[in-house]
Amino acid sequence: MINLKVKKQKTGPVINRHPWVFSQALENIPDNLKPGTHIKLMNESGVFLASGYFNSYSQIAIRIWGYDENERIDKDFFIKRIKKASEIRKKYIENDGTDSYRLINGENDFLPGLIVDKYNASLVIQCHTRGIEFWKDSIVEALIETIKPGGLYERSDSPSRKIDGLGNQSGLLYGNIPDLITIKENGFKFLVDIKKGQKTGFYLDQRDKRQALLKYVQDRSVLNCFSYTGGFSVYALAGGAQRVVCVDASSPALELAKENIKLNNLDIGKCEFVCDDVKKYLKNVPSEAFNLILLDPPAFIKDRRKKKEGMIGYRAINEMALRILPEKGLLVTCSCSAHLSLQDFRFLLVEAGGRARKSLRFLETYTHGMDHPVLAPFIEGEYLKCFIFIV
Repeated sequence: MINLKVKKQKTGPVINRHPWVFSQALENIPDNLKPGTHIKLMNESGVFLASGYFNSYSQIAIRIWGYDENERIDKDFFIKRIKKASEIRKKYIENDGTDSYRLINGENDFLPGLIVDKYNASLVIQCHTRGIEFWKDSIVEALIETIKPGGLYERSDSPSRKIDGLGNQSGLLYGNIPDLITIKENGFKFLVDIKKGQKTGFYLDQRDKRQALLKYVQDRSVLNCFSYTGGFSVYALAGGAQRVVCVDASSPALELAKENIKLNNLDIGKCEFVCDDVKKYLKNVPSEAFNLILLDPPAFIKDRRKKKEGMIGYRAINEMALRILPEKGLLVTCSCSAHLSLQDFRFLLVEAGGRARKSLRFLETYTHGMDHPVLAPFIEGEYLKCFIFIV
């Protein structure tokens, strides 16, 4: 454990409980500090402010995980954090119809850089930073002791690891993990491939948006763009859609989408599966061919330096969708780019509507799901936006 002083004019964010401390905010950082080193942050008078781990000499130096000066960092520390996070999910999310959710959401659950997703009896862990990876063994032990999973799999293969100079780490850490896991969400069943699927296998953060979709799809012709394994498509068919077309660039994802529709005893004859680039597909769709379009693309802005380019991409696909939709058509459009604010997303959609000569009215607005809580001062932790419009 090492004490570091925060400059007088830089203590505000720490006092207001922002979880990141940048290197410029510290009076001095000793040489040869190892990532993961437990740090106590003090003000210039030596008064304790917070504790965290050292991560890097550049940019985000300290990631805060606590405000108890006497807290020791060991397996029990991680057990306490995991229990607190689990209690929230069990109280507000887990029920007879839902057994899968994000268990640990990084900084927002006071374990910065750590993601843990629960899929039925299995867990998937992601270590996003060098500092949290230092504590991986203790975290794994704590997860096994606290959650008692049937298996624990690592998917530390996100692009963010490159920032810390880390390579990818994937593989079984404990127990057994089947190739496909059957999960329950809002009473529906889904097959999830946590070993090879996107992210950790399923977009758990869209649970509430999928549920919201049910009330809009009755007798509609639905186009599900970037459909992945058919999450929105299952809900659309269950809600009474006449027709659902799934478009995705991944053939394996579409095959799993077919299986998910069959798994829920839905009429697969009402569904079409198209393996294609969404932008290319949208260019060739006749006007008014669909009266509900879903756009849930991957992040178009992975780097703040490419924000302008990404915004052009978002505006383009939304404009194409709006040109297709008839009057009273519905657009469900999402962005998971952390570098695009909700207001900027709204602005580019206004531009898309203007170019398509369509007026848009908000019906609903969504952000992160309940199992993806965000600390109030941690604006950087916000990423997901979803608007439901009527044209």
